[in-house]
Amino acid sequence: MAGDDWRTHAEWLAGKLAEPRSRWWAPIAATPRHLLVPRWWQRGGGSWSLREGADDAEAWMHAAYRRTTSLVTQVGPLHADHASPGDRPEGRPASSSTNPWLVMQMYRFARIHPGHDVLDVATGSGYGCALLARLLGDAHVTSVDIDPYLVKAAGRRLDALGLRPVLLTADATGPLPGGYDRIVSMVGMPGVPASWLPALRPGGRLVTTLAGAPITITATKDDDGGAWGKVEHATAGFMAARSGPDHPADTPLPADTAEGENVRTGRYPVIDLDRSPELAATLFLAAPGIHHGYDEDADGVRTAWMVHADGSWARATGRRGERPVVHQSGPRRLWELLDGIRHDWVADGYLQVYGATVRIDPDGTAHFARGRWRATLPPAG
Repeated sequence: MAGDDWRTHAEWLAGKLAEPRSRWWAPIAATPRHLLVPRWWQRGGGSWSLREGADDAEAWMHAAYRRTTSLVTQVGPLHADHASPGDRPEGRPASSSTNPWLVMQMYRFARIHPGHDVLDVATGSGYGCALLARLLGDAHVTSVDIDPYLVKAAGRRLDALGLRPVLLTADATGPLPGGYDRIVSMVGMPGVPASWLPALRPGGRLVTTLAGAPITITATKDDDGGAWGKVEHATAGFMAARSGPDHPADTPLPADTAEGENVRTGRYPVIDLDRSPELAATLFLAAPGIHHGYDEDADGVRTAWMVHADGSWARATGRRGERPVVHQSGPRRLWELLDGIRHDWVADGYLQVYGATVRIDPDGTAHFARGRWRATLPPAG
């Protein structure tokens, strides 16, 4: 888009995300997000198609400056920058420019102020990094990403905007460079990495979501090397952190799941866990690393399944409101675990996960507690 026409859109976005006197208003209003995402993938008709911003300036502005729109930049191993118009990649999104509302939610949870040194985990398009650099100054912002291309492309585009924060290719679950007042993750982590607390200064604050669960953790570092915090009342999630060129694969269901070692009638009807954040979050903390799915056929028959890397799996089938037939196998009975959580939900009217306190040990082990409920999550890495 020629000239400064984009500024109208950026200022509109700033007005949606921040009050006029907020310290964040000016960084949002001054950042041309569209230049950081010149190409992206759009889902439609069951497949992904490439969008080229320069081909339709109006659509580019509409996509780039919407408050709650994440722009998918990579599907499977194919980044939009390297794609041809006829490409139809298969797989799951592996990188994106996170929607601005969620970026700001994470930064507000982090309580970032001028003078802080911030580690931005998952550079992505560089948009969040740009906001940080405008607020804090280049020297106070370090951003890491596992993907060398993302780091290179973001660096080039940020440089064109006059922004030069420190960008590094690194695995955020491994050793981290330097010391920080804030660590904010824009990817879902399997747990709190063991390297984070040593890199966080006393009184520093970390903010992360968990991969596979709608959980946001905020915590402040103590003098003893651990941290205290809580599970925020927020259900947003991010793509899972990856260690290679593609999104990490879910644990697949075993090829033969016809019967299983245990067949029974479930206590409660089949439910889509993606529509019940409290249940999904509590189940994840009861069995970290669990994956789940859901489907409803044309006849209204619902099927839900769960699988864990320890070899446990469960599949439940039934109609709305009916007790399902459940097939299970492996060292744990995953559906019975879910039914137990649902029983607590029915008995108490709510689950304990949101608002729970979190104690993080120096090695990253996280201990959750609220009322009688307890859970422990091992560190990532």
